[in-house]
Amino acid sequence: MTDPIARAPVPEPPPPMQPAGRAARVLYLLFGWLNVGVGLVGVVVPGLPTTVFFIVAVWAFSRSSQRFQHWLWTHPTLGPPIRAWHLHRVIPTKAKMLAVVMMSASFAYVAIWVAEDWRLPTFLAAIMLPAAAYVVTRASSATDSGLTSEARSPGSRPS
Repeated sequence: MTDPIARAPVPEPPPPMQPAGRAARVLYLLFGWLNVGVGLVGVVVPGLPTTVFFIVAVWAFSRSSQRFQHWLWTHPTLGPPIRAWHLHRVIPTKAKMLAVVMMSASFAYVAIWVAEDWRLPTFLAAIMLPAAAYVVTRASSATDSGLTSEARSPGSRPS
């Protein structure tokens, strides 16, 4: 299988990190599937993010089910953005624009129709501005990140 993000074979998913107890594994598994469900809803509901929920699901599956982790990691549609984030910390330009537009629209809606004074918009701005700055300042492609899939092992983190 070829990874359209890196134009190379799909790397192996990060190594599983299974918790000690069975109850913890079940909770991580349920949490993973909850995130897959919300991510799938985000595919059809405009403005609801998708990739972040699938990234969290891969993390939860890495602690509960190597099979489901591998399934999501290698999925032809859902896998590439998950791998792009894990391997390169990349957020595509289209996703950045959508995130900033949706945050701005949400802020405007609350400021105009919901808030009764300045406190709620100020609180939202204090949360949304750093979040938007974080999203916008991430690399938009693997070449922008300065790393290629060959430059990093699947379990390593960028510095």
